[in-house]
Amino acid sequence: MTVIEVLKAASGHLQKHGSDSARLDAELLLAQALGIRRLDLYLQFDRRLSDEELSDYRDLTKRRARGEPVAYLVGHKEFMALDFEVTPAVLVPNPDTEVLVQRAVEIARQAKGPLRVADVGTGSGCIAIAIAHYAPEVEVWASDISREALEVAARNVAKHGLTERVHLDCGDLLDPLPGSFDLVCANLPYVAAGAELPVEVKAQPASALYAADGGTALVLRLLEVAPVRLNPGGRLLAEVDPAIASAARDAAGRDFSNLTVHRDLGGRDRVIEAWSSTPTNSEPSA
Repeated sequence: MTVIEVLKAASGHLQKHGSDSARLDAELLLAQALGIRRLDLYLQFDRRLSDEELSDYRDLTKRRARGEPVAYLVGHKEFMALDFEVTPAVLVPNPDTEVLVQRAVEIARQAKGPLRVADVGTGSGCIAIAIAHYAPEVEVWASDISREALEVAARNVAKHGLTERVHLDCGDLLDPLPGSFDLVCANLPYVAAGAELPVEVKAQPASALYAADGGTALVLRLLEVAPVRLNPGGRLLAEVDPAIASAARDAAGRDFSNLTVHRDLGGRDRVIEAWSSTPTNSEPSA
């Protein structure tokens, strides 16, 4: 079979199994099986695949049809125009999270000077690395409770040449991170147990997806503890599921004096931005 014939067959197979990006999935997996760039497929449509290449490709398409994320099958994912290693130890970077990163970079650039940033629940390190990449005066301290995730993050930090400006620590929320911060960012677990999710999302680490109390537990706890770790004028950016946005807004209203909500590309409430007009690391003056 030729490249074009294989792609047509695989696209139809994946579409029947529920993929909403069947052709793209088929191309990414074939490029992986052949060890070439996806773009090169378009230059080799008449190329005939060997039996070994067909076998490798069929294995990948079967796994994708069962719901495994393409990013796990190919071992990497683009986020903020940067390439990140991903494994089943970490969440696959989501385009919705770019809303948070873009706002963080905007804040950093407006500061016009060095900024200390915390990334809580870093996973693959994509948030910390993207912020540091696009805001050269930023230094980031990133935490995660999963040592396996931090191993992936460490490889990504090294890959992007940021070992001197992105620091990784294992522990709960802000606990392992030193000092105070100008900006705290977080994409914590926020899905309620029992929520209906696509198969490819459920294939990702449960500990990075689900949180107690209807998905609110970790986000609300961060909103409570963050103010005392923020420098005067510091801000918090927390990604939330639209289902818990109202609860997060209410909590931010109690713990901070100002807040706004940023929407994702689908128009859904996605990122809570909160700050205080009084110094965030001290009691309000009498």
